[in-house]
Amino acid sequence: MFGEIGRIACLETAVGAWQLPWWQTTALGFLGLSAGGVVAAGVFAFLAIIGVFPRLMGKTGTKRILLYETLIILGGILGNVSDLYEIPVRVGGNVALGVFGLASGIFVGCLVMSLAETLKALPVINRRIRLAVGLQYVILSVALGKLVGSLVYFMKGMCM
Repeated sequence: MFGEIGRIACLETAVGAWQLPWWQTTALGFLGLSAGGVVAAGVFAFLAIIGVFPRLMGKTGTKRILLYETLIILGGILGNVSDLYEIPVRVGGNVALGVFGLASGIFVGCLVMSLAETLKALPVINRRIRLAVGLQYVILSVALGKLVGSLVYFMKGMCM
């Protein structure tokens, strides 16, 4: 029932959780939902801070910002639910796949442009904090940390 990932005991499957006492199952459920909520809030906050949502709202010229925000939240929730429960989508075939790919590409393009604008702000930050040398090393260390973390994640088989 229990496996080991990086010397951390974990359940091999979610089905194994039902073999635990009710209080442990409840605690695991609460912990999982809390952690998921924090991560989701962080992702949405990151996307909002770098300007993806305001950029999309500005480009489309929408007047219904509350509806736009509601649909973004519902999209995140439905995406998580479909990923969690592995719900198959059997509508539209290749046409639906093409539309999804186009929408994903547009979103990634907006994300990249927002990140590029954020990188334009780095020289301003550099002047504000008076970092004379080494900003490129800060950026490089962040990138290398992400690279090493990804390599460890995939090489240790934690992505299953």
